[in-house]
Amino acid sequence: MTGYSLLDLVPVIQGGTVSQALANAADLAVHAESLGFNRYWVAEHHGMEGIASAATAVVIAHVGQATSRIRIGAGGIMLPNHAPLQVAEQFGTLDALFPGRIDLGLGRAPGSDQRVAAAIRRGMDSDGSEFPRDVQELQSYFADDGRTGIRATPGAGADVKLWILGSSLFGAQLAAALGLPYAFASHFAPGLMDEAIGVYRRTFRPSEALARPHVMLGFNVFAADDDAEAEYLATSQQQAFVAIRTGRGIKLPPPVRGYRETLGAQGEAMLAQVLSASAIGGPQKIRDQIAAFLARTGADELMLTSAMFDHEARKRSLTIAAEAMRALSPTRASA
Repeated sequence: MTGYSLLDLVPVIQGGTVSQALANAADLAVHAESLGFNRYWVAEHHGMEGIASAATAVVIAHVGQATSRIRIGAGGIMLPNHAPLQVAEQFGTLDALFPGRIDLGLGRAPGSDQRVAAAIRRGMDSDGSEFPRDVQELQSYFADDGRTGIRATPGAGADVKLWILGSSLFGAQLAAALGLPYAFASHFAPGLMDEAIGVYRRTFRPSEALARPHVMLGFNVFAADDDAEAEYLATSQQQAFVAIRTGRGIKLPPPVRGYRETLGAQGEAMLAQVLSASAIGGPQKIRDQIAAFLARTGADELMLTSAMFDHEARKRSLTIAAEAMRALSPTRASA
């Protein structure tokens, strides 16, 4: 009864181009749709040469044109970077283009370092402390309730499903207070996952948007036809994580055999912690690791993610993951 969805950071590989990354995104979304994924999300990141989804609403429209049924959206839009009215207009436009298919996950991080954040905002007057107010302002535009005195066009009355994103307890508390579904970024920041899930479920208040808590957890999957190949393919993402954690974002590199053995104890410990919400292996190992994660968390939905240098290998990985999810949850939940 656990749903499964896909987060795509639209990776730009070493030797590749943004155009290629965007073409791959559309192809991956079509593939995910054919496999029964609930939703396909892209995330707002800035100033990162290995991620091509900075203009998030534009990428969603690109993917929407290639697909017909799968829900599409942002996981997420970093709301402190934007005026809520502009977000309402952008996602109201997406809803008009792709009715009933648009999700809008909202985060309060900048999606970049402070230097890039300042360039986006032209000043740091807007910050995460205003996030709850901005979420409610955005809700008002979509509800067209007149509270702001401004009618968003497009946007007023749009059927956009809002989510709160987070990697700490703040987002869990806000999602519970507003009665919204909650997505936790356990695929790269798993430290507070269990505590955040508990806070959200204990304090959830039903709303017109959602009658009961709905938890979606980020989860990395690197699957192949055998364990050794999966371990090899996963090293591209591992190299990228290490680069980001050491302050140097890179384009997605090709995989390297034996990469983790080169890291040393400190690097290995960091990577093991960051990627603790992950499954790496052949079909049986993937199924077992996902089952263990679901048993631990009781997640209503998994947001599967991974980056692989080879596009066709990544599609095969998604196929194996979807087969595992269907085997574990013959009747899937959807929010």
